[in-house]
Amino acid sequence: MSPKPVSHSTAEQYAWGNDCDGWHLLKRDDLSVIQERVPPQRSEIKHYHSRARQFFYILAGEATMVVEDVEITLRQGEGLEVPPQVPHQFRNDSRADVVFLVISAPKSHGDRVNF
Repeated sequence: MSPKPVSHSTAEQYAWGNDCDGWHLLKRDDLSVIQERVPPQRSEIKHYHSRARQFFYILAGEATMVVEDVEITLRQGEGLEVPPQVPHQFRNDSRADVVFLVISAPKSHGDRVNF
């Protein structure tokens, strides 16, 4: 296998929520790296993952992470780990898009429990 660069322009794209986008930069069972874009005033549903540990890293913009009912502001260049079974919600309360990476080990798809 020859390694090939990947970017959001070549990666598998999907839409989620209300006008949000995701790109699978690395899609394996043991590790997932997704670049996502969340428009202003959008959010995901509060949830947790049974097995997946996640790390959110902000590439552009400002986000609010609600982790166990504590609001945490994340700005460009900042990240936050969310362990398995910890309730969390990603929100964009700002006036600009938020672009970020979410890294999950193992993959988080199929491992989500919504509130």
